[in-house]
Amino acid sequence: MQITVNIHEAKTHLSRLLVRVMGGEEIVIAKAGKPIARLVPYEPSPAERVPGSARGKIVIAPDFDDPLPKEILEGFEG
Repeated sequence: MQITVNIHEAKTHLSRLLVRVMGGEEIVIAKAGKPIARLVPYEPSPAERVPGSARGKIVIAPDFDDPLPKEILEGFEG
């Protein structure tokens, strides 16, 4: 659910609004009826990838780039 509040109401009731956000609601803060900000639940960023973390877990066959056998190639080419 989303509700819209003006800046004065947001400043006055910030703690209450944050409790609602923690419950999953989205709060839009508006100035003169025009939305300027959103309060949404915090979602932590996914763990940062570490280059090389799969080293030694993946093996590429030595013949990976070799041409396909004739019988398989015919299946692709018709």
